[in-house]
Amino acid sequence: MNPIAGGASMSKTHHTLSLLLILVVVLGIVGCATPAAPATPTISLKHMVFMAGYKPQANLPFVGVYVAKEKGYFLSEGLDVEIQHSTGRGEHLQLLMTGAVQVTTQDAAVLLQRRADPGLPLVSIALIGQRGQQAFAALKSSGMRTPKDWEGKRVGYKGTPPPDLFAIMEAAGVDRTRVELVNVGFDPRVLVQGLVDVYPLFKSNEPYLLRQMGYELVIWEAADYGVPTLGLAYVSSEEQIQRDPDLLVRFLRAAMKGIEDARTNPEEAVDIVLKYAPQADRGHMRFMLETELKDAESEVTRAHGLGWQTREQWEALYEVLRRYNAITKPVEIDRVFTTALLQKARQGTP
Repeated sequence: MNPIAGGASMSKTHHTLSLLLILVVVLGIVGCATPAAPATPTISLKHMVFMAGYKPQANLPFVGVYVAKEKGYFLSEGLDVEIQHSTGRGEHLQLLMTGAVQVTTQDAAVLLQRRADPGLPLVSIALIGQRGQQAFAALKSSGMRTPKDWEGKRVGYKGTPPPDLFAIMEAAGVDRTRVELVNVGFDPRVLVQGLVDVYPLFKSNEPYLLRQMGYELVIWEAADYGVPTLGLAYVSSEEQIQRDPDLLVRFLRAAMKGIEDARTNPEEAVDIVLKYAPQADRGHMRFMLETELKDAESEVTRAHGLGWQTREQWEALYEVLRRYNAITKPVEIDRVFTTALLQKARQGTP
């Protein structure tokens, strides 16, 4: 055996083993330096649609949803909430009935009327407006001070005369035969133009516009005369409540937190509203929010919290609607509302 050849072979073997040892050490160091990242858990969000009952603005139930969406409260509840807006022609109720919308908003009186005819299975799951927004206004310069002064005057209404109007006149002892009722549109300038002497309005809306025009107002509302009124509610359907009550509980937990935030920090809430209504006047939106925050409180909410509702409230409103022929078919009051979902929402995250 050639000693030179044998030495070369041993040298090659030693070199190869050295390279393998270095490679093992390097791989070990790299492996220790860069541990495998743990798998990121996938969060499954449940999609739902909230359709506000009108265009984007600072109605309190709308604001609760806007704030909850922007601040991640819905995400914390595992919800992907798509916000849509109705044109005000009633499609929000139609879509709720088809299941395309899971939650919407509706005035309590209209909810009762639609429940009676055509019999829509609407259910209030949280009553935000503890006092109605319908009111009537005259220019302060007119000299009118009480509804009794309406006699001999033109009093406006929108669409059909609301029961609030007749309730005020009856409570104040107004001779209805001496009041001329006039169907007006939604432009409050008819009041300042003298086309009517008393204009029907929503307290959180037109008073701001008329005052911005430089006019002082005298405002009357039925609640001031002992007439029961209620405002906007979060509304779902009987079918939705039966099919997926947990979704509604999670929605309410987040939306009510949004309303609480709006009450604590209204300026921040208005900032959020303007993201949805960029062309709106900030002062107008602030006025709307402040007015509806005030009307969201009552003896009921002071005892049970925002959004609470009672059978007595709904029964009283129903009787007013019946008295003035705004409802001609019977309604089962116990099916009109539920407190179970809001109560469960307040019990904390499941």
